[in-house]
Amino acid sequence: MVSFVLSLLALIAGYFLYGRFIERVFSPDNRVTPAISKSDGVDYIALPNWKVFMIQFLNIAGTGPIFGAIMGAKFGPSAYLWIVLGCIFAGATHDYLSGMLSMRNGGASLPQLIGKYLGMTTKRVMLVFTVLLLIMVGTVFVYSPAEILHSIGGTSAMWIIIIFVYYIVATMLPIDKIIGKIYPLFALSLLFMAFALMIVLFVKMPDVPELWDGLGNMGMNADSSWTDRIFPCLFITIACGAVSGFHATQSPLMARCVKSEKMGRPIFYGAMIAEGIVALIWATVSSYFFYGSPSPGYQIIEAARESGFHTSAPAVVNIICNDWLGVVGGILALFGVVAAPITSGDTAFRSARLIIAEAIGMNQRPVRKRLYICIPLFVLSIAMLFWQIENPDGFNIIWQYFGWANQTLSVFTFWTLTVYLVQEGKPYIVTLVPALFMTTICSTYLFVSRQAFNLPEPLAYTFGGMTLLAAIFWFMIWRRRYYKESTLKS
Repeated sequence: MVSFVLSLLALIAGYFLYGRFIERVFSPDNRVTPAISKSDGVDYIALPNWKVFMIQFLNIAGTGPIFGAIMGAKFGPSAYLWIVLGCIFAGATHDYLSGMLSMRNGGASLPQLIGKYLGMTTKRVMLVFTVLLLIMVGTVFVYSPAEILHSIGGTSAMWIIIIFVYYIVATMLPIDKIIGKIYPLFALSLLFMAFALMIVLFVKMPDVPELWDGLGNMGMNADSSWTDRIFPCLFITIACGAVSGFHATQSPLMARCVKSEKMGRPIFYGAMIAEGIVALIWATVSSYFFYGSPSPGYQIIEAARESGFHTSAPAVVNIICNDWLGVVGGILALFGVVAAPITSGDTAFRSARLIIAEAIGMNQRPVRKRLYICIPLFVLSIAMLFWQIENPDGFNIIWQYFGWANQTLSVFTFWTLTVYLVQEGKPYIVTLVPALFMTTICSTYLFVSRQAFNLPEPLAYTFGGMTLLAAIFWFMIWRRRYYKESTLKS
């Protein structure tokens, strides 16, 4: 497990070194934060720093760093590089700067920030895009925990109803009533699961593929049905453990609860590094599951599907937790895996409510006005959920659309942050490089995906490269015009 240990140390070092550098780029100060200046007792509430960190971690985690890492581990050791480099230089930077920029703008939501820096037309498009993404998040994060809970007892329909009832209550109530009280406990459960699995990894010291064994696509050699290419599919599959646009919809929730800008790095950058560590642990566990010696992973998944699981990732979670951690540890671990997506789902709906309310100028203090927005959101989610259940491959299809939409949202967030840094005269290269990379990834995936244009690979890669060149060209023209206009004004 040399690659795992090196990757773990790199993530920790990234927080202290590159995280401190990004903090200096933004330059937090002692100004009054929205949690104090706009306190409303519902969404703008000053919370203890440790509690804000726990809520932020749980909000952005969900099953993304677990399911995404499991599916990403099929590609092989290349997953390590993406988790480490993506988390340090893209994901944590993305989360920190989007959270801090929201704080500087009075707790503004992502579409508001996009409108300010990228224009009103882009804002209107991304407003619809962001709300649809959040509905997909809520829908995906209903089905996967319900399926896991179904393996313990009860029916999937029963658990879906229970989860939806919880969603309605948690989305409507002030943030300190449910989220502020139980989220830290759920976060501890998720962290316990990851820590327990890491201990078992060091006890077992399994022989897993290392980086120097090759960065090729191991999934294609092990499974004839595996057709996904490392580029761009790996970077879409492992999202929450490396970089995720969904996080930029969650950071403003906590930007409205932070008492000091100086706590931005441990809360926003630190929570993403913690999520990267969770993804790294699950990628290593899954690597052993799929490619260790003996390697029973694919056969076990098929057996699990025959017993009721419709997706491979929940099956892997259930099998590994019970096998490695025993009955008690397995229950606690599964509790963490179940709690994470449910809590991400309800904050997704909460974010959607606040984004819509902010866009139409509707005060959210009265309960009835919260209902005006929440009811249509839940109706759309239920309709999507019914389609997902009726379609045998519904989960995987929605997950792929969610993955692409999720990363596309990160593209617009990175460009927003880049424009902000240019306007502030700060080193914009820290967000420009991730913006260009993710632009290329998302455009190429759109061209090559079977759910989108499904173009031949040479043509899809050519169009992806042309998109990269167009993005560079657009940025250079915009920057030159901006500097020229700034010079004339001064």
